[in-house]
Amino acid sequence: MGALFYLYLVPILYLLFKIWKWVDEKRDKECYIIDYQGYKPTDDRMVSTEMCGGMVARNKNLGLNEYKFLLKAIVSSGIGEQTYAPRVMFSGGYENPTLQDEILEMDEFFHDTIEKLLSRSGVSPAEIDILVINISMFSAIPSLSARIINHYKMREDIKVFNLTAMGCSASLISVNIVQNIFKTYKNKVALIVTSESLSPNWYTGNDKSMILTNCLFRSGGCVILLSNKRSLKHRAMFKLKCLVRTHHGSRDDSFDCCVQREDDQGRLGIHLDKNLPKAATRAFIDNLRVISPKILPIRELLRFALTLFARKIINNFQKRSDKSKAKAGINFRTGVEHFCIHTGGKAVIDGIGFSLDLTEVDLEPARMTLHRFGNTSASSLWYVLAYMEAKKRLKKGDRVLMISFGAGFKCNSCLWEVVRDLDGNNGGNVWKDIIDSYPPENLANPYMEKYGWIQNEDTTTFKLPEEYKHFS
Repeated sequence: MGALFYLYLVPILYLLFKIWKWVDEKRDKECYIIDYQGYKPTDDRMVSTEMCGGMVARNKNLGLNEYKFLLKAIVSSGIGEQTYAPRVMFSGGYENPTLQDEILEMDEFFHDTIEKLLSRSGVSPAEIDILVINISMFSAIPSLSARIINHYKMREDIKVFNLTAMGCSASLISVNIVQNIFKTYKNKVALIVTSESLSPNWYTGNDKSMILTNCLFRSGGCVILLSNKRSLKHRAMFKLKCLVRTHHGSRDDSFDCCVQREDDQGRLGIHLDKNLPKAATRAFIDNLRVISPKILPIRELLRFALTLFARKIINNFQKRSDKSKAKAGINFRTGVEHFCIHTGGKAVIDGIGFSLDLTEVDLEPARMTLHRFGNTSASSLWYVLAYMEAKKRLKKGDRVLMISFGAGFKCNSCLWEVVRDLDGNNGGNVWKDIIDSYPPENLANPYMEKYGWIQNEDTTTFKLPEEYKHFS
């Protein structure tokens, strides 16, 4: 009897050991955010109403029609007058920026955010195993990643990834790179550096499809410290649950909808095609198809499938011609508490809000980020996340869905789980000192007041301040 007992016990113990080992190894492959630091430039770089209007007025290539188009875009953009621009914009050298202007913009961001994050977290530069940097519109030699390594004297065996031209969705691509490395290597610490270089990318021509970017993009950035070390797990803020990347670059209309090119006069800029909304919608829908089963409960997926099937039968039976109006929506709140939306513009936020049937409370973090900081490209998601944290909305167990878009055309999304209550006292939170004033009671647009249009009985005209009389 004793021998028979041990005969059964050995395989059972072996099976338990294999299960324990599998669970143990899985724990070492998790991706945690330990801390992050947003970038808030100095007040002397704030873009006031007068400064923004003055830059428009100095562009002698604009005619009255282009002027009206540009001011209408500014007025309806949802952007306030506390956003930031590079120093070259204030010195008037943005038409002919130098390499030093571009490097100065990056160095100010690097030295402010990286030093604050490492100092607060207690992690030394020598402990960084992986460095991922994404600056889409500026590629230097040596690379910007090499510039960081040189300044902070990082290790010789550090794994480095320097991403360019990934657009506004670059930070989630960076997270995906770190996630995949963590699946292979234990006990690693990664630093993601995400921003955009605006100094060399101000468009000075009059092509309407290219001047729009001047209205939307502002200075900003963020650095994120991630790890799969067990010894750092207790300090983590978020755990990555899943990440999905969708790329429609094989479709010509998607590829061509957001392209850097020269206009007829040889002036470099970013062309935004009229097919951009359609390309974004397609990528968004395809991305949701993949991530929805990963983040939503079975009951919601079954409800959606049954509703869709029932409506299809009803439509066929009634032979309805307006089937597109009969939509069966998924309730994403069954699997997500918070929505972190890329601040690509007011239309982007409105579109996602409509598609996912979100409330104004859900959209508030993105709207306030757009108003206060503008579109900061790939770093905008982290300003939105910081707003939620500063408002003390993020509690242990909550899930945060991040959604971003980028040229190519790409849609990337991921789900984070909050691993501890966040009280908003994070020293690196850019909203910490101003959060009590948001959302403001009145989101009056200062651009509308000074540069907006006047609706008369039979026509609509723009106000022309004295400094812009040459347009008339």
